[in-house]
Parts: sequence; C-alpha cells; structure tokens
Amino acid sequence: MSGPPPHGTLPRYGVAQLNEAIGSLLERGFAPRFLVDATVGRPQLKKGHLWLTLTDGQASIPAVIWASQLQKLSFIPEEGDGVVVVGRLNFWAAQARLTVQILDLRPSLTAVLRQFEQVRSLLAPEGLFDPERRRPLPLWPRRIALLTSVPSSALADMLRTARERWPATSLLVVPIPVQGPVEGKIRSAVERLGERARELELDAIVLARGGGSREDLAVFDGEALARCLAACPVPVVCGLGHEDDTTIADLVADYRAATPTAALVALLPDRQAERMALSQHRRHLGQLLNLRLQAERQHLARHRQRLEALHPSQLLRHQRQWLQQQRALLRALSPRHLLERGFALVRDGQGNLLRTINAVTGGDPITVELADGLLAAQVLQRLPSSADPQA
Repeated sequence: MSGPPPHGTLPRYGVAQLNEAIGSLLERGFAPRFLVDATVGRPQLKKGHLWLTLTDGQASIPAVIWASQLQKLSFIPEEGDGVVVVGRLNFWAAQARLTVQILDLRPSLTAVLRQFEQVRSLLAPEGLFDPERRRPLPLWPRRIALLTSVPSSALADMLRTARERWPATSLLVVPIPVQGPVEGKIRSAVERLGERARELELDAIVLARGGGSREDLAVFDGEALARCLAACPVPVVCGLGHEDDTTIADLVADYRAATPTAALVALLPDRQAERMALSQHRRHLGQLLNLRLQAERQHLARHRQRLEALHPSQLLRHQRQWLQQQRALLRALSPRHLLERGFALVRDGQGNLLRTINAVTGGDPITVELADGLLAAQVLQRLPSSADPQA
C-alpha cells in the first residue's frame, strides 16, 4: 500500500491564489447566466441592495439584487414568494463566498395563484363577483375606450375587428403599461376615464392585454384595481391573456372575454348579420304593407259600393222599381183586374155591394158592373147554392 505523494508533487497555493483558482474554475465551468426556481427567504434591504436566500426546501444559497438592478425590476419579492430567477454566480475570492447575483426575477405560478386566492377570498364576501351586479353591454355603442399597450398586437387585432364588425363605433385608444408593477397606472387611467365618461360619451371600457404567462397577468389581480373597475360608471369588458387565464379583474368586470379580440366581438354588432336581419325585416314589412294595402282596398271597395248604392240615380232607380212593384201589386189587387177576368160586381138599388142573396128579395132592382159597363136588372128569384146552410 502506497503512502501519500511527496509534498513536492502537490500544487501549492496561497489563500488568495486558491480562492482565485476556484473562481476561475467556476467561471470556466459554469454558465454565465441561468434560471433558478426557488422560494424567497429572509429578504433584507441593506444600503439599497436586497439580500435574500433562495431555497427549495432541501438546499439554499444566498443571493443579492444590487440597488442599480433593483430599481429596474417589475416585481419585488417578499418572504415566502415563489420566484423564477435569472442570475449568475458571484464568487468573492477574498472570503471564498459564493452568491447568486439576481439579474431579473418574476413571481412563480404558485405565488401568483396564492395572491389571486387571497384577493378573491377578500372581495367575494362583498359581492363584487356576483353576477347580479354585472351591467348589460350596450347594444349600439357610440364610443368605446380601449386601454392596452401601444403599440401591440392586441391593439392591432382590436382595431381590425372593430373596422370589420362595426366601423360606426368610435374608438378612444388609451395607452397603458401592462407589464410589471403598473397596477397604480392602470387604476389611474380607469379612474380618469370614469370621471370623464359622460363628457367623452363613453358607452364601455375595454381593458386588454395580449398573450403572456399567468405570471405576467399578476398585475390584474390587485385589490385596488378590482375596486376601481367595480366603481367605474360604464360597463367594463376585460380581455386579458388567453381563454384559460382568469384574473381578479376578469371576475369583477361586467363581461369577461377570452381575448382582446373577443372583447370587441362581444361589444360590437356584426354588420353582416345586421344587414341580413335588416333584409329580413324589410321583406317582413313589405309583406305586412301588402296585406294592409289589400285590406284597405277591400275596405274602400265596400265603401264605394255603399256610396254607389246611395247615389241619387241609384235611389231613383230603386224607387222606380219599388213603385213599379207596388203598381203591379195594386193592379193585381184592383177590382178592375177581377172584372177583366170575367167577374162582376152586383149592387142593390142603394149602391151597396151585394155579398149574399139574402140582402135582396124578388123584384128588387140591382146593378151589375162588368168590365165594360153597367147592367140594370131586377131580382126575379133567389136560388141558394148547395153550400148555403139555409138552403
């Protein structure tokens, strides 16, 4: 069994040289930048620098955010926050101390969802998410305010959708930041629009942001922004992120759209569909008008017939016909007509019409009236008919 190598064959360092060699080895063998998923522990602000510990529950490593970089960050971590860090290794040769220098960081999905649940549990008992408090969207909006980043693909999509669907609606574009700790700026923009809504003739406000991770949407989970949206005097439509992303602003808005484009689709009528509907209404009104005209023509025809019937010439004609009928009736009932048919009228000497043979006796003078004259006669004998009861 061989012993340790002679001291003359081992590399020899001073402390500073050893630390420098370690540092050089780390620089050559480790990536200049890397990502770390961790939880923040013991954050402390010292002389403008933020010192903290990154841990995953099994191991930990110290980290620092220099003051110059801290001012540029959109998210300042707190104790227990889950974060995704962009960093690089810092090795201080004087103390052989290894630290992660944080170049950028953002909250992890776990931290974002925890904040979301905290705000939701705070606002839900107040009824801010109740469907009953949501206002209906305007049917024919005159002007809509679009709050989004400028320029952006979300804005371009919304403007194109508005032109295609309903160009009659005026769009007021209000640039806002949508990345980082900008909740206060977004809230201020919403409040200013709410105060001037009547002056600007606003019918609705659209709060929009294009794609991005759920962590990027954490700015829309703030309690103050939620209360501001709930107090807005006009309906608010949120089109944030993608269909699967839900923020506190989505829950408190009057309408939640899956995307910025969907927000404009929900607010604006479809001019093609409206044109078809107008054509159908036009046909329906034409049918109703034709039916009404037909009914009025029939009504006028009845009145015309009635007026024609009441015309003096028609009345005279009807009167002549009536008189002719009466004349014919009188002629039919006239005794003269009976005489012409061969009947005769017999009167006694006083001119009374005889209706029975018992009204005269033998030898009485009588007068017989025929169609062409009178006969003077005398009763010679009464001869009862077989139907006479005195026969």
